[in-house]
Amino acid sequence: MVSEEKKPGVWEGFKAFLTRGNVIDLAVAVVIGAAFTNIVNAVVKGVINPLVGAFGTKDLESYSSCLKGPCETDPETGDVISGIPINWGTVLSATLSFLITAAVVYFLMVLPMSKYLAKAEARRKAKEGVQETLEVSELEVLKEIRDALVAQRGGPGGGASGTGGAGDGGGSGDGPVDTSK
Repeated sequence: MVSEEKKPGVWEGFKAFLTRGNVIDLAVAVVIGAAFTNIVNAVVKGVINPLVGAFGTKDLESYSSCLKGPCETDPETGDVISGIPINWGTVLSATLSFLITAAVVYFLMVLPMSKYLAKAEARRKAKEGVQETLEVSELEVLKEIRDALVAQRGGPGGGASGTGGAGDGGGSGDGPVDTSK
């Protein structure tokens, strides 16, 4: 008999997908982005377009060129009657909206977050370096203790000559020298 592994069902996979934090963060970002886009569009239409109109002859979105023949539009519906108009003012307005949105997102969100992440990474590396230093220092202390114990017992290479007495720093020769003889 062949044992079959139970595969997770579609519902379990969907539930796991929804309960991950990334999905919720993404949903919040989309909602905030949509609200922010409305603010930027209002600034472009309410402030930038009238400023362009003050220097030019009309609103920014009203600027257009006629590609073929005289362009005529129905004043009631705004539909094109004749000619081929190119509405470059609308494109310029949308481009300004995009640039303003991109600048605000970069300077208020991306740049501060990248600086924060760089600082966090530097702290992590510094902490990691301190931890490595502590581990090396601990290892050196343990080696010195081992060498001192080996010297006290007259271990390998030391013999039982009595040169490794207690409290002399492991026989390293840095104890007091008796010069009264």
